Amino acid sequence: MKSKIPKILILRTAGTNCDNETAFAFEKAGGAPEFVHINELISGRKKMSGFQIMALPGGFSYGDDIASGKILANELRFELKKEVGKFIKSGKLIIGICNGFQVLVKSGLLPAIEAQGEIESTLTQNDSGKFQDEWVYLKSAKDNRCIWTQNIPETIYLPIAHGEGRFVPKDEKTLKKLWENNQVVLQYVNNPNGSVDDIAGICDPTGRVFGLMPHPERHISIEQHPKRIEEAGGLQIFKNAVEYAKNNL
Repeated sequence: MKSKIPKILILRTAGTNCDNETAFAFEKAGGAPEFVHINELISGRKKMSGFQIMALPGGFSYGDDIASGKILANELRFELKKEVGKFIKSGKLIIGICNGFQVLVKSGLLPAIEAQGEIESTLTQNDSGKFQDEWVYLKSAKDNRCIWTQNIPETIYLPIAHGEGRFVPKDEKTLKKLWENNQVVLQYVNNPNGSVDDIAGICDPTGRVFGLMPHPERHISIEQHPKRIEEAGGLQIFKNAVEYAKNNL
């Protein structure tokens, strides 16, 4: 059944700290965001099936213990495997931003070339060896299949804020398939962290599950740019998802 106002599940846990900005971006795009703690899903008090979009915001889930996003990734991978699988199979949308991208990769939901749950890539420590907080230019990879980034400008300007943002596929075969499947979505113009092939964001084979290290929710208005000289590059990403959900879910 088509939804007039898509419901967005904003996933939270200990250490999540970009949930409010992410919810505001979806609200501005025309959606109806709701904060849901991971424990509510595991216990069954809340159901993923009641939402059309799920967002995994940035932050430091569980203090990035073990590795960035690893514990939350394991909860999705082992505690909620069936529910997440049904959510994706039913045609719904997922976005992971920064720490959320790390979670999607380490749970095997991205890039999901062979199958969901297979760990085919990682996000590891920046080449600089330090946490980086800066603005970066990004370009859309040609012919990418991502629903979230359709009709965005060829180049957009977004902030990054991460210490483990370097994208690394597990092998050359995986990297080749990412390109052949048009799953590479965004690339850094000037690679800040050493990511392989300048990769800043990827999607799954359906184009509906999207992860990126830069923060689109932090540039949805020109007022958020430090010099107010760059048009907001992030809002269209959220609008695309909301419109897709309105028309298809």
